[in-house]
This record gives sequence, structure tokens and C-alpha cells, in this order.
Amino acid sequence: MKALNDLKVFIETAKQHSLSAAARNMDITPAAASAALKRLETEVGALLFIRSTRNIRLTQQGEQFLNYCEQAVGLMAEACSTISEGQAEFQGVIKLSMPSDCGRNILLGWIDEFMALHPKLEVRVQLSDGLADMYTQPVDVALRYGEPSDSSLVALPIAGGNTRVLCASPDYLAEHGIPETPEDLASHNCLCFALGESLYNRWRFFHHGQEVTLVVKGNRFANDGEAVRRWALAGKGVAYKSLLDAKEDLLAGRLQQIDIGRDPELAPLYLVCASRRVINPQIQALKEFLADKAENYLSATSLPELSR
Repeated sequence: MKALNDLKVFIETAKQHSLSAAARNMDITPAAASAALKRLETEVGALLFIRSTRNIRLTQQGEQFLNYCEQAVGLMAEACSTISEGQAEFQGVIKLSMPSDCGRNILLGWIDEFMALHPKLEVRVQLSDGLADMYTQPVDVALRYGEPSDSSLVALPIAGGNTRVLCASPDYLAEHGIPETPEDLASHNCLCFALGESLYNRWRFFHHGQEVTLVVKGNRFANDGEAVRRWALAGKGVAYKSLLDAKEDLLAGRLQQIDIGRDPELAPLYLVCASRRVINPQIQALKEFLADKAENYLSATSLPELSR
């Protein structure tokens, strides 16, 4: 802030009635102080000091300008202090979009914990499985599964090792049998996610490192991840859910994991934003907090094996 430093040189020179004393107090050379005053006089368009070989004193315009300068420098110092304190205490608003299922059942609780640590923060949450338009909607950052298709967006990993899990309720499996191979899924009602005109009925697995894509069929589709989960809990079919979404139900026995001899695909959770400039200290702290919570949550307890 060269202009601000020039104002400070001006104020100190007026206070000391000496250019050399002002330079000494500000730890700059007299030449640098003189150049600062000349820049300021050029900018203002008026002579601020009357100089002689031994003395320097304010002109009438300089005395008037000094009052404004002192106010301006004081306000700037107050603003810098407020911003610095705000960053340290994480004041302000975070506008956040997150998936419906994981958001309601996992992420909201973690955000409550984060806000308890930083009570001056305000969080505004948008629950939606559609990726918010980061350029037009009132959203700072979004939590989303998978890297965004828009390569201009910034995606920071929250749960990079999260996978999908094939699962169904015990009642459904007792009535319809347990699929043991990929081909067995053809005879099961598969609960699918839909977003806009896109139907996500191509479920990806991996076998010996090679991708295997299965086109599944079912009689229920939803653009809301929690709706798919509720159908699975109600025994309406087989779901291919994010482990973050389904782990509590799996641990409680409300859903059971299905092994068809294939590895599930990754479902990494990212924090997405339009630019790295959006990532202020409070958002960076939230990102790190959620990443730690996700890592501990996914590794805390092994899932029970499904007995056939």
C-alpha cells in the first residue's frame, strides 16, 4: 500500500517538524521520505509543506489535509485490525451447498461441531443433489461427490477414499435372495438416482483393475439421494450408495452390504468452489475439519459381513 505509506510519512513529518526525524522514526531513508511527500503533493495537486534548509512547516492546505489523513489512516488501521480479528475468530458467513442424504444425516452434525468451535460464524446451507451454479447462485462452496465436469471449478478432497456400497434391507434380501454375481442384479429391482434428464442406471465396478459397467433396471428413480436411501430401508430394492450415506444403516443392520465379487467404484467427496480466492481462512478451516471427520468416520468401524 504505497499510497497509505505516503500518508504515514506525511503525518509523521508534520508531527516531527522534520523530514529526517520522520524518516528515522519510520526506518526509511530521508530520500525515500522526500519522494513520498513529492508523490503525495503531486497526487493532491497542492503544496503541503514549506521547506527551507533547516525547517519544514505545513502550508494552509497541508494543515487541512492533515486532518483528513489522520482520520483515513486511523480508519484503515481499524479496518485491518477488524479483518485480522475476524480471520482469527472466524467471523462472517459461509454459504454452503451439500448433498441431501449425506448432508442431512452426517454433514449437518459435523458443521454443528465446527460452529460450536467458532460461535461467531454464520452458516447458510442449501441441501440439493444438483451441483449449484457457483457463478450465479448465492453459494460460496459446495460439497459434492466426484470431480466437477466444469474444469474451471476448484475441487479440494474431503473424503478421497470414500467408495460406493451395494446394499439392500434384510427384508428385501430375505424375500428376493442375495445377488452373488453381477449378472444376478438383472433379476433385482435396482433403485436409481436421476438428475435432470440424466438417469444414473449404469453402475460401475472393478474386477482385477478393469472397469465393469452394469446397466441396471428398476421401478423407482429419484433426484434425491435420501429418497433412494429410504426406499432401500423400506425394502423396495437394491441401492448403490455412497458409504458415507449408508454406513450408519449398515452398522445398525438396517441395510446389508452385498458382495457380487467386484470392487465398488470410488465416490470421493470434494469441496468445490469457483476460484481459490473464495477459500478464505474460515473456509480452509472448515475444509480441514470436515476432512478429519470424514477420515475418522470411514475408518472407525468395519462393516459387518453379510451371511448368506
